[in-house]
Amino acid sequence: MTSSRRDFVRNVSLASAGLAIHPNMLTTPASITPARSAPADRVRLAIIGTGFRGQSHLSLALRRSDVDIVAICDVDAAMLQYTDNILKKSGKPMPKVFTGSPYAYRDLLNTKGLDGVIIATPWEWHTPMILDSLNAGLKYVATEVILGITLQDHWDVVNAAEQHKANVMMLENVCYRRDVMAALNMVRQGIFGELLHLQGGYQHDLRSVKFNDGKPPYDKGVEFGEKAFSEARWRTNHSVHRNGDLYPTHGVGPIAMMADINRGNRFLSISSFATKTRGLHNYIVKNGGENHPNASVRFRLGDIVTTHIHCANGETILLQHDTNNPRPYSLGFRVQGTNGLWMDVAKSVYIEGQSKANDEWDSSDTWFTKYDHPLWQRYSKDAEGAGHGGMDFFVLNAFVEGIKRGAPTPQDVYDAAAWSAISPLSEASIEAGFQPIAFPDFTHGNWMYRKNDFALTDEY
Repeated sequence: MTSSRRDFVRNVSLASAGLAIHPNMLTTPASITPARSAPADRVRLAIIGTGFRGQSHLSLALRRSDVDIVAICDVDAAMLQYTDNILKKSGKPMPKVFTGSPYAYRDLLNTKGLDGVIIATPWEWHTPMILDSLNAGLKYVATEVILGITLQDHWDVVNAAEQHKANVMMLENVCYRRDVMAALNMVRQGIFGELLHLQGGYQHDLRSVKFNDGKPPYDKGVEFGEKAFSEARWRTNHSVHRNGDLYPTHGVGPIAMMADINRGNRFLSISSFATKTRGLHNYIVKNGGENHPNASVRFRLGDIVTTHIHCANGETILLQHDTNNPRPYSLGFRVQGTNGLWMDVAKSVYIEGQSKANDEWDSSDTWFTKYDHPLWQRYSKDAEGAGHGGMDFFVLNAFVEGIKRGAPTPQDVYDAAAWSAISPLSEASIEAGFQPIAFPDFTHGNWMYRKNDFALTDEY
């Protein structure tokens, strides 16, 4: 085991061992209060990280009449050039550009009159950039998933958000997927009955993302790290050094909202299991040959990681992380209650006494048309052309509207911490021989009193 791996395991193990006596669990958190006394008409945003994800957020923000992009930051000249092209085509004023150092973003955070920042950088930078943003006085910080790497990262962000009375929103866009929101609507109207079991995951063939030299054909390169392009420069190293559910929030975020997690319910315990590791090595050999230097790399990440979570109200949750082998994309949602269920892969719904025939599936299209969420009914035209089937419009809109209204963001720092902490906790469970681990309560007991107001209206 390398020294860096030993340090990681030691840090996570110590954090996990102290879950029951973490000092912040013994106190009531400071409330995260609105940052404005009156609504605002315009929002001044900055974007840290102008890779493809940052460019997507930039393009959507430029479509809005109520947002000004006043600053951007990146160390990659090629990505800044792509961004420059987007800005020139928009006809909007050019923002100030910060570059030249990995810490140039700290100068960006001193931009006068800045209302919020969007962080779209490699995972290991999310926590330090969030903390620096809060320390700079920003009351609204949005970050791409995930929130942090270690369990301590998650506590640090929660503590800082409470200390500064600021809003930290993780940009988990799948909570706004149209069929997911229709299912949420059905849950709230009791169509499924009392919830029993939920499933989700991140099941997506990422081999051409983890290995990419930026040269066509783009699905044949086998480089990662310094020789690679885009996400392969940093993301693949997590598969080398870590074994756990490295990307849990797309699956768990939507079902956590359905199960009222942090809002009358919470995660109690977690256990994770990993298969053998074959997919990434096989991909290198197939496309680069057995003698390619990367064919000798030993990847720690199991090809399929399965995570079980038990909830305070008695529900069970199953998550799967599957990114290293050939497969069609699916998040694998399943929402099952005492009256029936929805299966994402089958695109089917069955409700006892209401489905067309006994023991036969209905198409989910029929049900989801009937229970289409009011947010989609209101904003479907605005979401046209936005990334990920329109979901990206909703997640950015939620952040911007929160700032304009001086209100808490609909996905808050406690959601971000609970959903994202599944990564280090799953690693600790696997490292401990697949043992169950107590799940920390980032709300300090306030989950018992908080109400679930996510997407209750058609506003944001």
